[in-house]
Amino acid sequence: MSIRSIVFASAFTLASLGAAHAAGLKPIAGQSIHLGDVSGVAYYTVEPEGYRVVTTLAQGAAGTPVRFVSVLAPGQRALLSTPNQAGSLEISRNGDSLTIRKSGALSN
Repeated sequence: MSIRSIVFASAFTLASLGAAHAAGLKPIAGQSIHLGDVSGVAYYTVEPEGYRVVTTLAQGAAGTPVRFVSVLAPGQRALLSTPNQAGSLEISRNGDSLTIRKSGALSN
């Protein structure tokens, strides 16, 4: 099994564990992400240093997956964007809540 297949299988498994709720994403529950032709999954774990957020994205089924890891303290955010007009992805932590939302997107 190729690395790409393993990443997408893992992403699908994480995405099926749970979805974001209105109050935010729950630990280990994956959320699917779609930014135009770039898609993937994001999840987080609670670590002593903060919330460790792992985001894996790829362009289409044949694209090489790219993994972003960040540790967010309360009040911090991370922003991922694509070079096209699909918008950006904002991952923000407010207290004990983590929210992942698409922002600045034009209509798809």
